[in-house]
Amino acid sequence: MNRLTSSARLMIVSDLDHTMVDHHDPENLSILRFNALWEAKYRHDSLLVFSTGRSPTLYKQLRKEKPMLTPDVTILSVGTEITYGNAMVPDEGWLDVLNHKWDRKIVTEETSKFPELTLQSETEQRPHKVSFKVEKEKAQEVMKNLSEILVKRGLDVKIIYSGGMDLDILPQGAGKGQALAYLHKKMVAEGKLPKNTLACGDSGNDAELFTIPDVHGVMVKNAQEELLQWYAENAKNNPMIIHADETCAAGIIQAIGHFKLGPNTSPRDLPLPDLFKLDDFDPAYEVVKFYLFLEKWFRGDIENPEQYLENLKAVCSSSGSYFSPFGVEQSLHEVIGKLEECYGEKKGKKFRIWVDQVFPSQLDSNTWLVKFKKLEQSGEEQMCCFTTVILSSKDVKPSQGLTWVHVHQTWMDGSTSDDKNWFL
Repeated sequence: MNRLTSSARLMIVSDLDHTMVDHHDPENLSILRFNALWEAKYRHDSLLVFSTGRSPTLYKQLRKEKPMLTPDVTILSVGTEITYGNAMVPDEGWLDVLNHKWDRKIVTEETSKFPELTLQSETEQRPHKVSFKVEKEKAQEVMKNLSEILVKRGLDVKIIYSGGMDLDILPQGAGKGQALAYLHKKMVAEGKLPKNTLACGDSGNDAELFTIPDVHGVMVKNAQEELLQWYAENAKNNPMIIHADETCAAGIIQAIGHFKLGPNTSPRDLPLPDLFKLDDFDPAYEVVKFYLFLEKWFRGDIENPEQYLENLKAVCSSSGSYFSPFGVEQSLHEVIGKLEECYGEKKGKKFRIWVDQVFPSQLDSNTWLVKFKKLEQSGEEQMCCFTTVILSSKDVKPSQGLTWVHVHQTWMDGSTSDDKNWFL
């Protein structure tokens, strides 16, 4: 389950809609800020967990629409499904826990007697979750009556109301908080309990996350009424939980700083001159910095671009090679030279570059191999390349950054492009 050989420095457990993902931000700046911070400073020794009410179907749909990172663990369907890694391998032990005093047929039978309840789409009906829409004014009475009926039928269930409209019926042992508690228990058994855990949410189905012992919590600024009410009644004087001043992913970054959990300045927030200042060799930061620069280049957001182009040539080996996703081999200097004619090509357009799953490994005292996904969004089109780079510290000072020796890219996830100006 845990890809790390020791305890994670930090585990972030975050809701998606209106927490990690800001649906009112067409530029996706808050999540892109988080992405850059996570890949530059945390990915190598920390764990990212997405905890969402979405079913697998709607979760995968969101990943195609927004610049989301790949989590180490995904908690889906309001804590009724736990999966691991890219392949989303299910946790069979968690399913055994949920089967206790749960009978989906009885739930559907009894809820059909409530005309106030409207079933959500078929994709949201899961083996251990039955989901409805209900008007806010009727929700509390429906929940009370339904709970009493299901207890009499011998079930032990949990009814969660969130978002001012969504009503989910789950096994009593399910929920986002219980899923987190289960993960913590497994990590304790492995001797890998994270040094710190930060739970992040905005709605009623996130409240459970803040009840797990020794977990820091952040309600983002845009938290919904039912979560704020829970906070006022249960946690207002709890120093482990804060209501952020920032919305969505920006609130998560704020919480990292508030609780002193680690670095909380995103590379995206740095002016270009500061972005290039380094005190040591950091291959993950080098990769994040490089692609932030390329994004700014294509967007035409750089003052004195000629100066930075020379700097870019200086950090690329004169004998360095680049294998494009089209299968063409070129020298790195040849590719950098072609950038000059592309400056500002995407100006005024919806264009972003980000990297995902940046994993460096040191080959020798001077050389690093770094593997990652490089993603590019232009308009509504999203393309992804699996990228491998070799970086060297030989004959350079830390303040100059690492030298790029080799870049190799391969299309991923069915991504293809007719744009021959695809760079690095």
